[in-house]
Amino acid sequence: MNITVYLGANQGNDPALGRAVEELGRWIGESGHRLIYGGSKSGLMGVLADCVLNAGGEVIGVEPEFFMERAVQHTGLTRLIVTKDMSERKAKMIQLGQAFLAFPGGTGTLEEISEIMSKVSLGQLDAPCILYNLDGYYDSLRTLLDHMVEKGLSTPERQAGIRFARDLGEIREILAQA
Repeated sequence: MNITVYLGANQGNDPALGRAVEELGRWIGESGHRLIYGGSKSGLMGVLADCVLNAGGEVIGVEPEFFMERAVQHTGLTRLIVTKDMSERKAKMIQLGQAFLAFPGGTGTLEEISEIMSKVSLGQLDAPCILYNLDGYYDSLRTLLDHMVEKGLSTPERQAGIRFARDLGEIREILAQA
C-alpha cells in the first residue's frame, strides 16, 4: 500500500514526536508498504524517510522545484519526483497515495490533510484519511469537526471517513480494514 504521510520539515521540541515518527517509519518499511511524502531531508520528514529506507522499504519523495533550489531534497530516496509548484506536488501525492496520514505538523501539514478530508467527505476520494493524534495533538481539530456537525454545517456521514488514531496500533487497525 502507498501511504502518503504529511508531516513537518521541522524537528519539533517534543522527543515523543521523534520516537513516534521513527516507529512509524520502521513499520512502513518492514511491512512492505511504500512511503509517499514531501521529499525533504529536513526535520521529521527526513527522519521518517531514513527510517523507512533503513527498514528496507521504498520511499517516493515529491518536491517542488523551488525546494530543489534550496537543496532540502533527500538524495537517498527510491525515487524523487520534481513538480513545478506546490499545487502540482499535492496533486501528485494524492494520485500516488492509497492511504493518507497526517502526523503532527505545522500549517503545511494541516493544509494538505484538509484537502484529503474534504475529498473524503465529498466522496471524491475513497481512501483512509487518518490524523495521528499523538498525545492529543489533533484534539482541537476533532472538537472543531464536532462543532461543525452541531451547527448543522456538516454531518456525521460526511465526516465518517475522517479517522483519528492515538498510536501506531490504531493506524495499523484502520489500514487493515481498508
